[in-house]
Amino acid sequence: MIEFDAEICRNLQNASEREWLETNGLGGYASSTITGLNTRRYHALLMAAVHPPAERMALLSKLEETLIVNGQSFDLSVNQYSGDGESVIHPQGHLMLSGFRLDPWPVFTYLVAGVEIEKSICMIHGENTVVVQYRMLGRTQDVKTCHLELRPLVAFRDYHSTAHENDSIERSISESEELATIRPWPGLPELHFAHNADSVRASGHWYRNFEYSIERDRGLDFKEDLFNHFVLGIDLGRKKRATLIVSTNRHEITDAAGMIRHERERRGRIEGFSSGHNLSRALTLAADQFIVDRGARKSVIAGYHWFADWGRDTMIALPGLTLSTGRIEIARSILLEFSHHVSQGMLPNRFTDDGETPEYNTVDATLWYFEAIRRLIDLTGDHDFVRENLYSTLVEIIERHVNGTRYGIHRDEDGLLYAGVPGVQLTWMDAKVGDWVITPRIGKPVEIQALWYNALRVIENLSETVGDQAAADRFGRYAGKAYASFNRTFWNSETGCLYDVVNGEDRDGSIRPNQIFSISLGYPILEVERSLSVIETVREQLLTPFGLRTLSPHDPAYRGAYQGGVVSRDSAYHQGTVWPWLLGPFIEAYLKVNGKNQHTRMLAGSWLVAIEKHLSHAGLGNISEVFDGDAPHRPGGCIAQAWSVAEILRVINEYEL
Repeated sequence: MIEFDAEICRNLQNASEREWLETNGLGGYASSTITGLNTRRYHALLMAAVHPPAERMALLSKLEETLIVNGQSFDLSVNQYSGDGESVIHPQGHLMLSGFRLDPWPVFTYLVAGVEIEKSICMIHGENTVVVQYRMLGRTQDVKTCHLELRPLVAFRDYHSTAHENDSIERSISESEELATIRPWPGLPELHFAHNADSVRASGHWYRNFEYSIERDRGLDFKEDLFNHFVLGIDLGRKKRATLIVSTNRHEITDAAGMIRHERERRGRIEGFSSGHNLSRALTLAADQFIVDRGARKSVIAGYHWFADWGRDTMIALPGLTLSTGRIEIARSILLEFSHHVSQGMLPNRFTDDGETPEYNTVDATLWYFEAIRRLIDLTGDHDFVRENLYSTLVEIIERHVNGTRYGIHRDEDGLLYAGVPGVQLTWMDAKVGDWVITPRIGKPVEIQALWYNALRVIENLSETVGDQAAADRFGRYAGKAYASFNRTFWNSETGCLYDVVNGEDRDGSIRPNQIFSISLGYPILEVERSLSVIETVREQLLTPFGLRTLSPHDPAYRGAYQGGVVSRDSAYHQGTVWPWLLGPFIEAYLKVNGKNQHTRMLAGSWLVAIEKHLSHAGLGNISEVFDGDAPHRPGGCIAQAWSVAEILRVINEYEL
């Protein structure tokens, strides 16, 4: 259990650096800081996925909470407003926080004028529903009356945008017993508030000029206006508990107890998929947050708060999120779902937020698909599933890559895979600002060759399994030629490691982590005698306590800080910024080369110590997307990234670290 005392909760700067996340398996979520101060436009009590897992909308931004003790009002909320050229924190409810914990969802404890109150926020799996409860834990004898007032503040806007005051909002409330319903604009979902309040009082006010400090620092729109339709009043001294179910579905307030109980039981079952180690248990619960519905099957959200489901991220994360935790059926469902979106031999790079046509601008997502399938077969031996559902698609993919597909992707004369056209970023190092592709990597990127060779060996073995020996022989010849060409072409004797990209006579000698995949994949493409040198070069220049740098700090293009506006951040994204997910393949490569014994496993485990401590910072119980290349390696990007969690979880479970 992650827990903080009053010292941290009442220090607004420290508290604002700790964010909680609740998800619903649909792509929706609830999230904020441990004080309830929203510092992002992506913070909300109900961020609903209108067409799962896409079209996410911030419906309920937050609740303004006032506790009235013996007639005196105390605001529990915390907001940052702009006014007269400077920012103001008002009210300052964090000064009454005595503690916060994840148990397993966010639980806040307040001490106010002799009254101890506990608030909990739980999102319900499979619904755009959040349950908020307030419980009186105790009060002193001089407390005669205690009332709670709740003012829901709504936005009803796309999660990438902000709301602003306008006269077109529908102010009416539809009321029935213990239920209030609003629809601020036509065509948007109704939002239902089931409650046990003693009174519902119409309001109809705009709250103006909320500031989101992180969006300001990121150079994005950071001001918002929110609307309040009504005020709920609860006599907490008499009832002892106030309950609110906020949902796009209609619920009765009596449903709350059962919903909470079932959700606690569900999370207990999820935790049972872990290996038992503390870090494994925490990351197993985190892993479940990324698995979402896409129609009748499953997909993977790449990261919270702002990513949808990406093909590359899904295939890299799949083994850790599902296979290492024994959730085999979910793995099969994800692989099946993506097989239906193959186009011209390519998996989608990402599904768009509006749910329309996927984007196919990736060369590696499709190749990672083969590695995910290989791991499924190695774990389960389920050749029948692959033969009946995926084999023909896999053969088609290879043939399209051999003969050529989008963006110049084709098998070259030397048997290696060429990819790239000007203006398009095809590898995982895909940052782009306007027309500027930061790391274009056109030609033959090193990890693409490793993935290509691995895919060829996978399809060779599958062809033998299904009895298509002619195809197996053909794919085997392709793989053999790629192996010989790679080891002849990519070795950089001056640095004792691999070139990052080869394009004709051009050799990019930048020392990057991509060369690790020549060793870590199921079928390594690098000759064994060169592997140790690659491992040591990467270890010396790229390894940090939180992952691998994307560029050596000795390189003139190195950027040690991921900060500032869009241009500043994106230009550093793969130019030194640390990525935690790379620890997975690095540890796997290290153990392959140095052997899997007690000493090497203990050393590999020591590389995860900082990651375990990180679970109590940034995204609580989760692993951030990136960290600064320079110490102290400040976290950045998404507070919860699928492949960060998945790859750490995978190597912990597979290698008993």
